[in-house]
Amino acid sequence: MIDIKPKKHYEILDGLRGVAAILVVIFHIFEAHNGGSRFNQIINHGYLAVDFFFLLSGFVVAYAYDDRWGKMTQWEFYKRRLIRLQPMVIMGMIVGAIFYYFQASGIFPMIAGMPVWKVIVTMVIGFTLLPVPPSLEIRGWGEMHPLNGPAWSLFFEYIANILYALFFRKFSNKVLGVFVFIFAALLINYTVYGPKGDVIGGWSLNLEQLNVGFTRLLYPFFAGVLLSRLGKLIHIKGAFWICSLLILVLFSIPRIGDESTLWMNGLYESVVIIIFFPLIVAIGAGGEIKNALSIKICKALGDISYPIYITHYPLIYWYTAWVIDNKVSLKDGYLVGIGVLISSITIAFLCLKFYDEPVRNWLLKRSKRG
Repeated sequence: MIDIKPKKHYEILDGLRGVAAILVVIFHIFEAHNGGSRFNQIINHGYLAVDFFFLLSGFVVAYAYDDRWGKMTQWEFYKRRLIRLQPMVIMGMIVGAIFYYFQASGIFPMIAGMPVWKVIVTMVIGFTLLPVPPSLEIRGWGEMHPLNGPAWSLFFEYIANILYALFFRKFSNKVLGVFVFIFAALLINYTVYGPKGDVIGGWSLNLEQLNVGFTRLLYPFFAGVLLSRLGKLIHIKGAFWICSLLILVLFSIPRIGDESTLWMNGLYESVVIIIFFPLIVAIGAGGEIKNALSIKICKALGDISYPIYITHYPLIYWYTAWVIDNKVSLKDGYLVGIGVLISSITIAFLCLKFYDEPVRNWLLKRSKRG
């Protein structure tokens, strides 16, 4: 692998990724208590973190690689992205397999009688991020990765990286802008005129869910690429704290409208994804941190962001099953929920320090020797 000198890190963006990742865990904990209704949810729009991650990823990928293609092949690019992402994909599946049988419950009746070989096969397929076929369904939710649901977004992340390397990196800003406009229109069409009034979905291997996944992916990722290229950053003091507060507020806004006015919530989510997320990234990338404590906080949040996102959901399966089987209210279950949050952060930290960082360092050294 060609030795490419690393560029300056956007510490604030790292920190914001961590803030969003922790809010995802909290959102999923609260989701267990919503009675199956998307209208009754604390941190109602926490699932928009995925769309925020896609935009962040597009921005960072373009910043890191747009000017390096003269010294880097496509395979070099793919290797770098695999080294960055794939070790924790594998660990997420292993964690999912470890916790799988603890999730046996009334809402997951398939688990109790599931043969171990089928779980192992599902895990191994999951290592590749290829969607698990319906014939290997082991949970009953129809997920493309039933051991670790959030891996669906990494599946689409890889598709975005391939599209970027094959085509979009070659486009001029004007051509890229046209595509971003089209992708924004597709997003608005789905959220405002679609059947659900939100972007929830993308995790199943069928045409409807694949449509949701690509709709969620295309605008934010390539809007991030375009934002990076344009370099129109916003410089304000306290950028990290302002952006963190914005993310919290945007995620926490209750669902807008009701079942007869789904378009209202869809319009809100379109505005958040199309306008507010790029604004937050522009502020975060344009801000500077001079306080040593803030720098440490952003680094810690950035380091833990990906591991916590890709390993927390096996605990959420268990917590959701416990809540529903035992009809546990939020008032009665919040201490266990806090334990799930702390456990998720702890597992992510251990995976980061004792697995992810050592493995990535080893792979980088090996690839440079090759």
